[in-house]
Amino acid sequence: MRQAEIDRINELARKARETGLNADERDEQQRLRSEYIQSFKRSLVTQLENTYIVDENGNRKKVTKKH
Repeated sequence: MRQAEIDRINELARKARETGLNADERDEQQRLRSEYIQSFKRSLVTQLENTYIVDENGNRKKVTKKH
């Protein structure tokens, strides 16, 4: 997600607290928030896929997804 989109999320949040949002702005805010959450989740999954646990013997074990 680009910084401009994050800035817009923050701008809409401030406006919502101060004066309220119209229907189009609420829809835009919801869409941007959803995109931000998806971006955050993708980033976290990528980070976890490249994470290893090192035991006391120095053995590295890749973190695996629980089902």
